[in-house]
Amino acid sequence: MPYSTEPTSDSVPSRKKRRPSVKMVLLTWILLIALGVTAAYLYSNHLKESMIAQMNQEIQTRTEAMKTDYTTQLSALSAEIQELNNKVEAFNELLTFTKDNSSNKTDNSNKLYSQLNEVKAQLAELQKKMELLK
Repeated sequence: MPYSTEPTSDSVPSRKKRRPSVKMVLLTWILLIALGVTAAYLYSNHLKESMIAQMNQEIQTRTEAMKTDYTTQLSALSAEIQELNNKVEAFNELLTFTKDNSSNKTDNSNKLYSQLNEVKAQLAELQKKMELLK
């Protein structure tokens, strides 16, 4: 059989076999775009969740610090109020004793009474501060 100069269909690839079809290129691009959008969406959700967790941790830490500070201040004010209450009671007892033992000639009870009023004013001021902290 002599060799023919015409190429056979098997020896030369056809145009369709050499280049991918337009449909395949479009499908590949659509698939790549969809994957990119999905990855961006998932990554943004991951960032959002991590930021929320970080903010919650920071808020919890600050809240605990505020609670501790509040408790410390409240304890200090309670101790001061108790101390002033003790002073008021002592002054009341002294005033009562002085009134019972005073004569018409001396007026020491007025001095004790004015000191008692000062202590009561301080006590009222501390109670107001305690109410503001609550």
